[in-house]
Amino acid sequence: MQISLGDITVDVVRKRMRSIRLSVHPPVGRVRISAPFRVAIETLRAFALAKLGWIRKQQVRVRQQPRALPREFVDGEPLSIWGHRCVLRIVEAKAPPSVELRPGELVLRVRPGTSERIRAAAIEAWHREELRKAAIPLFAKWEPTMGVSVGTIFTQRMRTRWGTCNPRTRSIRLNTELVKKPPECLEYVIVHEMVHLLEPSHNRRFKTLMSQFMPAWAHLRQKLRSLPTGPESLGC
Repeated sequence: MQISLGDITVDVVRKRMRSIRLSVHPPVGRVRISAPFRVAIETLRAFALAKLGWIRKQQVRVRQQPRALPREFVDGEPLSIWGHRCVLRIVEAKAPPSVELRPGELVLRVRPGTSERIRAAAIEAWHREELRKAAIPLFAKWEPTMGVSVGTIFTQRMRTRWGTCNPRTRSIRLNTELVKKPPECLEYVIVHEMVHLLEPSHNRRFKTLMSQFMPAWAHLRQKLRSLPTGPESLGC
């Protein structure tokens, strides 16, 4: 299903969810509304029209955002880990896949003839664990400051979000792509999602709380947005 707003077409996706979500996706600025089954199409059209200025602004931003080249997971390929450039080193060994971060390089040990899919899966698994190790101390740091308690922490690759929060279950999901970004970007995303435990929406109260806990949050958000994203769409 689609909604036409003049020169803009909005894809409508029905899901089991509680509220309407509007997103703009790279590289061409495709617009999508995710909405509960119960919400009428006329309501979604009115919602999109009210956000038309925001949609156009986001389309300009995503079309100008630099894009990272798709990975091939070959020896000598450049990588970014916590904002620093390094290279991928492939070491063949008769052992299960393993990953080790060394100064200037990420060493991937795999069996001879291992496929690109298996190499990619090994690195993604390392990303999940590396992200969790970096994130857990940050959650512990911010919980007493913000007066909230986080439930379950998930780390996974996501297509359209750097992080998500479910205030009902107090669970937070973090995108493994954050391992490629500077550590301060991870801390910004964590604080952002934790504030949603106090304020679920992105209203004025949310922004006030962000400024209270992290005065430079807008600068960090812009920094994260200006960095190259992966071959799939990402949002903040």
